[in-house]
Amino acid sequence: MAWILNRYQCYRCELVWEDEWSCMCDDDCPHCGARHCSPLESEDLSGYIEKAPSTFIVYVSDAIASDAPEYFEVGRYRTERTAKAVMTRVIRREWNRALDLFDAEIHQASSLPS
Repeated sequence: MAWILNRYQCYRCELVWEDEWSCMCDDDCPHCGARHCSPLESEDLSGYIEKAPSTFIVYVSDAIASDAPEYFEVGRYRTERTAKAVMTRVIRREWNRALDLFDAEIHQASSLPS
């Protein structure tokens, strides 16, 4: 599942805060309660690359993680360019997997007797 670190600033009290969500969504100010503050900026945390001696290690969050990223190691690569390409491809695969799981839940729910 996608993991996004959103940075907000309240339009009413000017408080600045960060919160992680599975999307770039509006949030309510934790200080004054102002509704629907939009992110000033967002950072994708769905995957990251760790530099190790002579290798780049790719980690991606599992598609079914629900409350926080659940990273797994994808692989180790000699170049950062290859690591970035692999990370992008695996993140896309995980997003598609999450959508497939969501579609299956919707289909199952719609076929239940009322």
